Amino acid sequence: MRKPSNGIRPGAAISPLDRIDRAILTALQNNARLSNKELAAQVGLAPSSCLTRVRKLEAEGVIQAYRAQLDPRALGLGLQALIGVQLRLHVGEAFGSIGNHLRSLPETVAVYCLGGSTDFLVHVVCRDTEHLRVLTIQSFTSRPEVARIETSLVFSFTSSGLPVAPEDAAGAGPLAARRSPLAAPARRGSRAKR
Repeated sequence: MRKPSNGIRPGAAISPLDRIDRAILTALQNNARLSNKELAAQVGLAPSSCLTRVRKLEAEGVIQAYRAQLDPRALGLGLQALIGVQLRLHVGEAFGSIGNHLRSLPETVAVYCLGGSTDFLVHVVCRDTEHLRVLTIQSFTSRPEVARIETSLVFSFTSSGLPVAPEDAAGAGPLAARRSPLAAPARRGSRAKR
């Protein structure tokens, strides 16, 4: 994953997003490989103005990274699973220790820390069921923090971007807007050039 590197400190205050910022974000979620010239044409800006806005969105941490979305099967990873983890004790040390461990596993795609009966939900990719069995024994059930796990196989999943539609007239925010224009992102990939 390539993080934007523009020399500006990440985590700076985020300015309110306007319609053009949201159009830029939508376009980049659909295809992060757009050149700056293509992006500017899509959102109706001059290339220099578009580049300034993209750099500002990166500097403020709105755009956190550009990444290539890979086909796991092409890498020999034909099995995906969600592993629910329940901890023995609900103390800060256990959460930090197991969270760091789960994020460090090469098979991990995503780790979610949850409220409720499941403390962590871990999306993993494996070669096959034997790889998954060994992973759960060696990296999950052998951990002293873990009380129990529950594994569910993933048959398919779709990752769509975050909703960045313009705010509606009532000011209810982007989630109140209809998602149909954003619901079917095209390609995603690494941002090649500006």
